[in-house]
Amino acid sequence: MSDRRFTKQFMAAVVWLLSSVLIPVSALAQAQPPTPTQSQQAPPPIPPGPLTLDQVLSLAEPRSEAVSIAVAALRRAEGDQVRAQSGLRPQLSAAASYDRSLASEFEGVFDSTDTGPACPKFAPNPTAGIDARVAEIERAIDCGAVGGGGFFGSGDLSDLPFGRKNTWRASLSFSQNLWSGGRNGAQISLADAGYDTAQLGLTTTRAQLLFEVAQAYYDAVLSEQLVNIAAATLEQAGATLRQVEAGLSAGTQPEFEVLRARVTRDQQQPVLIRQRVNRALAYLRLKRLLDLPPEADLQLANALEDENLPPSPSFVERVSVVENALRSNEAADLSITSGLSLPARVAVDQTRATVRTREASLNLIEAQKMPSVSLNSNYARIAYPDNVAAPTFNRANWSVGVSMSVPLLTGGRQKGDEQVARAELDQSLLQQRQMEELAALDTRSAWAELLASRVAWESTAGTVQQANRAYEIADVRYGAGVSTQLELSDARVQRQQAEANRAVAARDLQVSRARVALLPELPVGNAIPGAAPIIPQQTTPGAIPVQPAPQTGGQRNASAQFTQPQAGTR
Repeated sequence: MSDRRFTKQFMAAVVWLLSSVLIPVSALAQAQPPTPTQSQQAPPPIPPGPLTLDQVLSLAEPRSEAVSIAVAALRRAEGDQVRAQSGLRPQLSAAASYDRSLASEFEGVFDSTDTGPACPKFAPNPTAGIDARVAEIERAIDCGAVGGGGFFGSGDLSDLPFGRKNTWRASLSFSQNLWSGGRNGAQISLADAGYDTAQLGLTTTRAQLLFEVAQAYYDAVLSEQLVNIAAATLEQAGATLRQVEAGLSAGTQPEFEVLRARVTRDQQQPVLIRQRVNRALAYLRLKRLLDLPPEADLQLANALEDENLPPSPSFVERVSVVENALRSNEAADLSITSGLSLPARVAVDQTRATVRTREASLNLIEAQKMPSVSLNSNYARIAYPDNVAAPTFNRANWSVGVSMSVPLLTGGRQKGDEQVARAELDQSLLQQRQMEELAALDTRSAWAELLASRVAWESTAGTVQQANRAYEIADVRYGAGVSTQLELSDARVQRQQAEANRAVAARDLQVSRARVALLPELPVGNAIPGAAPIIPQQTTPGAIPVQPAPQTGGQRNASAQFTQPQAGTR
């Protein structure tokens, strides 16, 4: 009867525990559906034809490993939240075991060693005399009829656990935290702050990716234009050489002019080679961001030749307000502080999340000084079968208790942990204040860069047309014999420089727009590589454009700066 009562109580306890555990877990699972990983989603295919910036941006995020890493960090933070919430819920675990005893110190202790005839049971007679009753007692003691052969009485000892060869156990362990002294709340706050940090990190990673893709896209388009400019300049130098060689054959041009024209053409070939290398590197960088193989055929639409140069549709909504406000103040004093409010920066929010993390860590450490109380219960069913395969769980153990833990002496560890946590909290508060100041400076710096890029691009509006017209006039004059080859070479260099400066200014303006549009989510200090404007240099007659070696330390991939050596040098 007692076993049935234990079984009913055990089943009732299991039903209550399952209802208290599974219902909150299922509700949490419905509130936070699992986020599919990007590796489970097939990346979109590359559309045919020249790609616009919007198409490239739409291809970048599903193919980005950095974004996938940030998504995995967010899922990990969600797991930390679930783990922190588990401290408030009951814990239930099951265990089963089987033990086979090969040798035991109790072996044979309870076995009977009497092999003679059966001893009559002790039967006292109250009516017999004292001598007869004493003799009966002595007889029963001598043959073992009193006590069953030991001090356990005359009952059956075959089901005791001592020395049993087979032992089966099935148990349930239950615990419920009754009071944690603030530990559980601090752990939940710590997990929530970690989730916010991971979510902000994902936002920053996405913005950083879009900015890098936009920059790589415009670098690739710029490098394509610079290759075309260098190729056209080489073709013009070759045409001049052919014209001079024809004059030498006709006797109207001296050999010196032919040599000068050949040197001019030959020195333009390294410029074309360098620009082709820069173009290859720019396309490789863009393919890497798009997770494309190096041999993939990637074609880009030329987004830098438009005379109006509007912002990309992906950034037009954000950047138009800032750009219009800056242009309205441009005529006055190029002010970047009036008429605009500083946007909220994710970098500042990240420092605030760090402050919350430090506060939660301090609360958790302080809670370690408080006692913790928990309710514990263990229920087990036990069997000692003679046959291994047929256990009968006819015995049970069930205990319920309350435990309390109080830290009394930690040897200074608690004090040291609190000191470190308070120092980290103070440091994070100062870093938050510092980040707010740096974010304001970085925002105004991005606005100033946008304004400078806009002014630089507008200043090159009519330079290309004037340089083309000057070269046409110089070519006619040289053909008519009223000017020298030096004048023609100088006009060619001026046109090449004007076209390159126009393309670079367009690239810088579009990249500045992308940075301003993504500025709220970008990290602080994400300066535009190579933002220094290119100033056309004064040339001297006979100057030859020379392409410098690629610059390092964050400079733009496709450089368009040309330097001219002094004429007449040997």
